[in-house]
Amino acid sequence: MPKDTLTITDNRTGKTYEVAIEHGAIRAVELRQIKTSPEEFGLMSYDPGYLNTASCKSTITFIDGDRGILHYRGYPIEQLAEKSTYLETAYLVLYGELPTRSQLEEWTYQITHHTILNENTKKLMDGFRYDAHPMGMFISTIAALSTFYPESKDIFDEQVRRKQIYRLIAKVPTIAAFSYRHNTGMPYAYPDNDLSYTGNFLNMLFKRTELKYKPHPVLERALDVLFILHADHEQNCSTSTMRLVGSAHTDPYCSLAAAAAALYGPLHGGANEAVLRMLAEIGSKDNVPAYIKRVKSGEVRLMGFGHRVYKNYDPRARIIKQTADAVFEVTGRNPLLDIALELERIALEDDYFVSRKLYPNVDFYSGLIYQAMGFPVEMFPVLFAIPRTSGWLAQWQEMLLDKEQKIGRPRQLYLGAGRRDYVPIEQR
Repeated sequence: MPKDTLTITDNRTGKTYEVAIEHGAIRAVELRQIKTSPEEFGLMSYDPGYLNTASCKSTITFIDGDRGILHYRGYPIEQLAEKSTYLETAYLVLYGELPTRSQLEEWTYQITHHTILNENTKKLMDGFRYDAHPMGMFISTIAALSTFYPESKDIFDEQVRRKQIYRLIAKVPTIAAFSYRHNTGMPYAYPDNDLSYTGNFLNMLFKRTELKYKPHPVLERALDVLFILHADHEQNCSTSTMRLVGSAHTDPYCSLAAAAAALYGPLHGGANEAVLRMLAEIGSKDNVPAYIKRVKSGEVRLMGFGHRVYKNYDPRARIIKQTADAVFEVTGRNPLLDIALELERIALEDDYFVSRKLYPNVDFYSGLIYQAMGFPVEMFPVLFAIPRTSGWLAQWQEMLLDKEQKIGRPRQLYLGAGRRDYVPIEQR
């Protein structure tokens, strides 16, 4: 008998089935052959939340949650955060290899020169209520770009796809910054092609009356590192949404708007905001032990600790903690930092949290950095969406070119009423 197979015995019928194991998985459709009668649909797997179901094969991001490992295309996240830039990492995530010097120059040029928005897009954004949430504006404007670039529907033309990738990675910081300026009642600040990707974003966010905005190099680099850390993270909720919507051959703008909408949820892109609210609620370093006690009793949740995938210290959290030190030297120490450090110290020494493998995740310190840099909490999911755009597009393109992929159509276990006849309203 071949070694790479699984033998299943159906105790209902006594029949035995042999199913191939490939890459540590079996094909769920193979379960369909297991049935008690020919008329049956066949066995299905039931997996709410997709806790143990692989929806695709991918070569983009590798995560080993038990060992706290994250790689993009084989490169450790620690090396990329230390040595790379966001645009170089975005190229790697999208195309599989680090770019040569000439490739990086061309890539950077194309992104830099696609940052401007059509003036009609700006008019669309002007139509939002004065205090509209930046993420709602971001999602809506990304979807609207589909109408500005109708050729984007030709998704199997490689050159067309590449053009939309340029446009999306270039324009998401502009849309994000305009959303912020609209929300704060400030006039829009246009892109500056002399600046880096993150430097230009800071320019569009915070430029006042100066003729030339000069971003602080430490803050510019910190944002670049944060963008690298958020570029991709395997098949999470928003990435899976990008693939699912894209499987209907939807254009990249509408697909990405759907992914961003998934990210908008507080369980996904809003987690770092929840951390800040928790730290503010604790209020003082002296109140940490009492809060820990409430966590253990089930009264409250410990936000920013634990992860669906990581059962060890999130490697991104270590890098962000180092980045936070550099940022606070420029902006001043965030008063919530002492509370965060004390909370982390106690939690990492307490068997209650250690036994449950509740370690700090990427959201625990990122919100503190964003707040120190002057971002309101409403901007946090937008700041997540900008770098994740490259990962979403990489996953979308990989899905399109995978011959095994079909339009997404999950099954269900129907537990409702059996067949019954309509009852006239007078008899109900």
